[in-house]
Amino acid sequence: MESCSLVDTAGAAALCSTPGGRRRGRAGSAARFFNCPGSSREHGVSASYSIGRMLSGVRSAARRKLFRSEPEWMGVNWPDSTGHHWWTTLENNFVLEASEDEYSGVVVDADRLPADGAAFARSLAASLSYWQSVGKKGVWLKLPVDRSEFVPIAVKEGFKYHHAEEAYLMLTYWIPDEPSLLPANASHQVGVGGFVINDQMEVLVVQEKYRGWALDGVWKLPTGFIQESEEIYTGAIREVQEETGVDTEFVDVVAFR
Repeated sequence: MESCSLVDTAGAAALCSTPGGRRRGRAGSAARFFNCPGSSREHGVSASYSIGRMLSGVRSAARRKLFRSEPEWMGVNWPDSTGHHWWTTLENNFVLEASEDEYSGVVVDADRLPADGAAFARSLAASLSYWQSVGKKGVWLKLPVDRSEFVPIAVKEGFKYHHAEEAYLMLTYWIPDEPSLLPANASHQVGVGGFVINDQMEVLVVQEKYRGWALDGVWKLPTGFIQESEEIYTGAIREVQEETGVDTEFVDVVAFR
């Protein structure tokens, strides 16, 4: 196992097998480290490193992972098999685990949220303070259904609803003191119809399975809606196949309206 780093708080002392962990640090510095005399196999800790060395490793191996690393925050840092460095909290007041997007924003890792509301509230407040201090802008917070109790906590911190799906709710937070540049949620559906002609110059038409009296007996082109992230031509081919069972080849866009 690679060496881990422990940043000193009262909780860190509990990891040591003896109550008198040896502290070391420069005079006047807030950084304190513990050398635990217990077995590294038992505690999963083999050495204490300086904060400079620790930060250097994090920056070089995981530049785009945003975790608080100041010494007054306590956690364990270890590299995984892919070379990424991860932080895990030993007390639930750590910065939320997140990645950076291309717009200097933050995308919180929905799979690594704290387990309870109190820990989430502390971590969220600390995270916003830290992200503001390092110049981040938009924050995307995806809360799965099984973490729905976190929603009022986030709203109280200033998060706003962005969109919801069956399995999650997306909230956003704009950090700078200026108008938000975060994109709004999608608000439109795109319909598509397939104008299909065979070798005999016959046009493929259908009748709606579910229709009101106004459409009774009316024949029309196969139509439907484009799915999320789907190309127009792909949607047209899919809708024709779903409604008629006919496989087609896209040629051109005939018209928009």
